[in-house]
Amino acid sequence: MGTEERLLHDIKAGKREASRNLYDRYSGVAMSVCLRYMGNEEDARDVLQDAFVKIFTRIGEVRFNGEGTLKGWILKVTVNEALNALRHRVRFSDTDELPDVPEEEAPDVRNVPLEVLMQMIGDLPTGYRTVFNMFVLEQVSHKEIASQLGIKVSSSASQLLRARKMLAHKINEYVKRNGK
Repeated sequence: MGTEERLLHDIKAGKREASRNLYDRYSGVAMSVCLRYMGNEEDARDVLQDAFVKIFTRIGEVRFNGEGTLKGWILKVTVNEALNALRHRVRFSDTDELPDVPEEEAPDVRNVPLEVLMQMIGDLPTGYRTVFNMFVLEQVSHKEIASQLGIKVSSSASQLLRARKMLAHKINEYVKRNGK
């Protein structure tokens, strides 16, 4: 039995230490997902807690289909909890307008530390950050983003374009400031 399969089996068998092991193993990566979507640590912690409540409540429904099944399911639950929290806090708006942001030279992210890049993403306006995370990092289509957020497909594309331009500007400024 593989690691995830054993962990899932032990949790379903009621072994409390297995639940703690699951949390210890996946809470870090789930927290990084929460931070990407929520933009601040306090809200991210709230979403992480809600996600793990749902994870522990519904883990009996998970069917093991190979290593990565459990992690993938946990991250999907976490993303859905983050989106639910955002939908309750933010009204996503429809816009078909192209952004009024100056064209930026394609940024060179090789010299930008990952934590700085993640902070830049976290600092994006909520709509931009959400669409960027879903499209770029979760690889969700604009059609599905629009459906999940209750916006038009063109609004999803527009917000992604705005997010990319804003990030390009931030990255280029960082590189200039730090002489890299």
